[in-house]
Amino acid sequence: MARKFLVVADDSPEFAAALRFAARRARSTGGRVVMLRMLPDNTDAHWSGAREEIERQQREEAEALLNRLGEEAAERSGAAPVFLIEKGDAQGAIKKAVADDPEIKILVLAAGSGSRGPGPLVSAIIKHGAQLGSRKLPVTIVPGDLTEAELEDLA
Repeated sequence: MARKFLVVADDSPEFAAALRFAARRARSTGGRVVMLRMLPDNTDAHWSGAREEIERQQREEAEALLNRLGEEAAERSGAAPVFLIEKGDAQGAIKKAVADDPEIKILVLAAGSGSRGPGPLVSAIIKHGAQLGSRKLPVTIVPGDLTEAELEDLA
């Protein structure tokens, strides 16, 4: 059973560090990267047709983003990544991904640097622990401002 490294594909500046680290770890351990992209919950769209069109466009954008980022992940890790797209909040999506795939062994997050703090997802994981659904999962938090050489050295 291959070890999978789960990375949350968000729009944060530190995401690139998390993806690069996860891909390098996957390569060095014979694992794979799982990229999770969340879609916002569009409950405020008043008409069914408009909501469906918004959701279709968001899904297309998420698929295009994952395909683009997936090329880098595949090149760095040596294996095609797994793409997941979930609606709702990040913690709920992570719990679902972990529950659905027992091969996901590590969650990789990158912490923001500077005065912004580590970021909302890292803060939530630190506050609530690594109990993600029905099982505990190790969490690797890498500094979001690591250079390519530092990532190579660590992974």
